[in-house]
Order: sequence, then structure tokens, then C-alpha cells
Amino acid sequence: MAERDDEKHLRSRRDEQGRYIHPWPLRAGSSRGFRDLMRWRMQRMRAGVEPDPPGSAFPVATPDIAQPRAAHDELRITWVGHSTFLIQLHGANILTDPVWSRRASPVSWIGPSRLVPPTPSFDELPPIDVVLISHDHYDHLDERTVALLHERFGSALQWVTPIGYRRWLELRRVTNVTELDWWQHVALDVHGARIDIHATPAQHWTKRTPFNERTRLWSSFVVEADATRLFFCGDSGYFDNFRDIGNRFAPFTAVLLPIGAYEPRWFMAPAHMNPEEAVQTYIDLGSTGTFIGMHWGTFRLTDEPAFEPPQRTAETWAARGLPSQSLWIPQHGETRIMRVP
Repeated sequence: MAERDDEKHLRSRRDEQGRYIHPWPLRAGSSRGFRDLMRWRMQRMRAGVEPDPPGSAFPVATPDIAQPRAAHDELRITWVGHSTFLIQLHGANILTDPVWSRRASPVSWIGPSRLVPPTPSFDELPPIDVVLISHDHYDHLDERTVALLHERFGSALQWVTPIGYRRWLELRRVTNVTELDWWQHVALDVHGARIDIHATPAQHWTKRTPFNERTRLWSSFVVEADATRLFFCGDSGYFDNFRDIGNRFAPFTAVLLPIGAYEPRWFMAPAHMNPEEAVQTYIDLGSTGTFIGMHWGTFRLTDEPAFEPPQRTAETWAARGLPSQSLWIPQHGETRIMRVP
């Protein structure tokens, strides 16, 4: 069962129509509507964007996955691509925003297509215990992958989401679902180990059809096992409440932050941080643990050059005087192993 945490923290809010809203002040001009979307599309047509690089331009590593599970004194993090990670912690296997489909789209024949195949392949996964879903956009909640996970792992697989996903998942035969508001948490027993999942705020939005904008909540997550804490951002624009998360949960062992999908800035800033803001977010969260860059190099969603996000992140990291050993922008499929208490 989900439990209420400290009531002083800001919880989600809804407007008069029942749609979730940002309960903190946004930058002036942050609202984006259909006219803004058309303005962006026209701007793209006039100015053009750098073409997609071939998939061969992206190095792909061989995953180093513990089968079936990692030892209790190690943390293994494998980047599958985009916002999908396999986290192996204290004997638990956790997936974040799992997408193994070729396209981030409601249909299979159009929409953003992967630049690099998911690595590892779905069949190479170890037994999965927990899935975290940060929000309902197609590059984070993929119906085909949900079906594959349920078919393979059944009702033993535990799903943790923000508020509003239970019904959608139940319609796809997934019933082991815990919904959390911001600052709620659930304690999971995974093969005798306690894994705490905390839902924390993010500045984003939700929408899968023209009729359900912001009818579901979005969130980031803190994953906690004994003295080990990980922050998984999902999607977010930069906002001041990252300091609250850092004050509550730091120090972190690893911080998984998006570094791509940020141009044009006038359109994307409310919902997607750029590399400079991602580094500032790491600092706001307490400047602890390994910064792990994600949400780039998989689906080409926006206008920045494909390889700009890691370059700008590394440049900003160095300019801020942060330790080089604490920055990791993984290759697709790459695994990092850390010793933990």
C-alpha cells in the first residue's frame, strides 16, 4: 500500500476540469497550444534541421547484465536507450519507462523511429520485478512493451506509476499496480529485500489522445534500498523543486537525468531541460553520485543536432568544475557496476 509522507511537501493539484496542473509558478509564456505547435512546424520547414545520423554512428556496448540477479552489494545500471534503464539493485531487477518498440507512436507505420535498436533485446532481459512509469507519452509508455512484459512475467511483476494509470493498465490485463501522488511512497518486498519507491514532482504534462490531456499525473522517482538512493527524472523542464527533492533524499548514488529534446527553446523549455539545466538540476539535487545522461540519441524528437546533448553536457560539467569521474553518458547497452552497502 502507498503511504502518505510528510504533509509539508507540495502535492499534485487539479483545475476546475479535473486536469492536473503545475502547482508552482511557471515562467512567463510557458503555455503551449496548437498554434504554438504549428509555429514550430512552420519554423522547421523554413529553417530545416540537421538530418538524422545513421545508426552506425552511435557506438553500442555489450551489456553486462547479472543473470538472474545482481549480488546484494552491487548496483548495475544498463542503458537500453532513451529513458529505459535496467536497474539491478539489492537483488531486484527494475525497468524504467520501458520501450522496446521501433517507433514512439500510437501506430507502427509513422512517428519517430529508433536510431539504435534497444540493447539488450527484450529476450535477453533477466526476470523483471518492478516497472516504473513516469508519464504517458509514447516514448515513455509503450503499449506493445507493456503487453510483452505482462506476457512474460505475469501478475508477479509490480508496476509503480503516478495517479491515473491503473485503469489503462487493467484494460491490458495488468493488475499489480500501485499509483502514487507526489511525495507518496510504496515499500516493495522483492525476494526478501525492501525497495522503497518514492514519487517526486516533475515539470511536465501528459497526453495520449486529443481528449485526455493532463488527465493523468506525471512524476519523477526516487528508488531507495538501505543506504542506496537513485533519482530517475523521467521528463521534466527545469524548476526550483529539484532542491526540495535533494534536501529530502540526498546523497544519491546515481542521478538519471534527461539531456536531450530541448530545441527550439521557446517551445520546449517548460517541459524539457537542456544540458545546462540538467547539470544545474544535478547540483540542486545535492551534487552527489553519478550523473547519468538519458533521453537522447534514440528517438529524434526535437531540433537540436543528434550528438549535441552529450557534448554540451560534458562542456557544462567541466565549466562548473564538477568531478569528471562522476559524469557518465552511456553508450547504448552500456552497463556500469557500482559497489553499494
